[in-house]
Amino acid sequence: MEKEVSTLRELYLDSTRKYANEKLFWQTDGVQSYTYASFKEACDSLSARLEEAGVGFGDKVAIFSQSMPNWSLAMFATVAFGRIAVPLLPDFTESEVTNVLTHSESTVLFVSRKLIKKVSEECLSRMDLVIDIESLEVIRKSDNVRSKGESLRDPAPEDIATIIYTSGTTGSAKGVVLSHLNIYTNLIIGIHYFKIGPGDILLSVLPMAHTYELSLGMFYPYYCGAAVCYMSKLPTPTILLKTMNEVRPTAILTVPLIIEKVYKSSIVPLINKSKALGWMYKHMNGITCRIIGKKLIKTFGGKLRFYGIGGAKLDPDIESFLKKAHFPYFIGYGLTECAPLLILSKWFSTVPGSIGFPGHGVQIRLDNVNPETGQGEIVAKGNNIMIGYYKDPERTKAAFTEDGWFKTNDLASVDKEGRYFIKGRLNNMILGASGENIYPEEIEKVINDYEGVNESIVLERSGKLLALVNFNEDVLNWNLKGEDEFVRIIEEHKAALVKFVNSKVNKASNISEIGIMKEPFEKTATKKIRRFLYKDTNPDA
Repeated sequence: MEKEVSTLRELYLDSTRKYANEKLFWQTDGVQSYTYASFKEACDSLSARLEEAGVGFGDKVAIFSQSMPNWSLAMFATVAFGRIAVPLLPDFTESEVTNVLTHSESTVLFVSRKLIKKVSEECLSRMDLVIDIESLEVIRKSDNVRSKGESLRDPAPEDIATIIYTSGTTGSAKGVVLSHLNIYTNLIIGIHYFKIGPGDILLSVLPMAHTYELSLGMFYPYYCGAAVCYMSKLPTPTILLKTMNEVRPTAILTVPLIIEKVYKSSIVPLINKSKALGWMYKHMNGITCRIIGKKLIKTFGGKLRFYGIGGAKLDPDIESFLKKAHFPYFIGYGLTECAPLLILSKWFSTVPGSIGFPGHGVQIRLDNVNPETGQGEIVAKGNNIMIGYYKDPERTKAAFTEDGWFKTNDLASVDKEGRYFIKGRLNNMILGASGENIYPEEIEKVINDYEGVNESIVLERSGKLLALVNFNEDVLNWNLKGEDEFVRIIEEHKAALVKFVNSKVNKASNISEIGIMKEPFEKTATKKIRRFLYKDTNPDA
């Protein structure tokens, strides 16, 4: 049932009262651990320390740390008392950190020992307080005593809760301003989508500064009385599987890349190396997928009932396998500007390739629909839509239609049942020589299906299509670069890949040139490739 709350302050008080004795946040190394009751005690104490230092209502508090229980503590000590949180992604560069701290006008910084080296001395010196997020000790305090901030008061639903900065795939950082109501609305969407409660454990593997993990991986479990476990080490495949078997989570939020790697590195080889399993997969596909699906759930700890996938499009072929396997995957589509949910699908009621139906209370429509293809831009309206971009009225105005709907920049179609299907990003679309709309994501899907390919992007160069491709580590020996044999192997791979791709796409989408990339592509927090970085990249760089 929906609770009668509409701010993160009310959420904080309601859940700590109702679930006081339940386990809340803990870390796998055991260093930090809280029940709902002990969390409230620690949070009240931390907020009081901030208030004593003059950090008042509406003051900006930055959080720059890897995921841990005290990250959540810093967040609640900020937003539940009317301050504004400014979370920073752990992979931000020193330059990005400087820009965000400066643009947001943050006066307090919670920072981990691992990441403080990315904070310039200039930024540190401008802060009123710098707090070690692990020990909660003040490590820097301004000598210049500023006047006390505005007195604390309970925030209203329309008050700002957080400003989230993301470089995205366009290269232009922007501060997305989200209200208490924006975030709370996502919790209501969650209740109508998949219910959790006391006894459920969510394993956190994504950066908490991303709206997906922040709203659904922290605030939502808190709202429902569930627990969240944070990993003390980086979630490499080996450590992640080991942790899942130890923690035995019932829920997890991931990006498509994780399950796609598991599929390609574990499931496909398992099928290929067994003649019996290979025959069954070909002739008894549904049964075989179910068998593998049960093994997969066991590998993930045995109790998993919610495997959330968001942040990018899931490969439809892999999704078809997951559906046949009865693997409990759920797809969420949205953007930071929507806090983040817009459209959702459940494995048992979806069609592979679809992102599903609009979330509870969210209005969706397609604008500028092409009558031939039925495709148009997804635009949205609801209480989850952001206030705007911080200190950027021009960009804010451009993000909305004249009648007030948020423009997602995503092209989609909708079937007669109301399911939506993403076609691609409008700003990624390439206009062909004869006026054809070419969507690089579709070509990249074909390229990535080629054996040995890790990832790829398709770009337009001088009216032709260029594919930059990164192969798996075992395909090319880069130590031999420059030798005749290496050049021969490279050219063979290029020719074979061009032939493979062009046999599967329409003429307008034919690849003219392949560039081989040694290193994996740089990515955003949700593992989307930062395309703008490669617009002028030379092939075989």
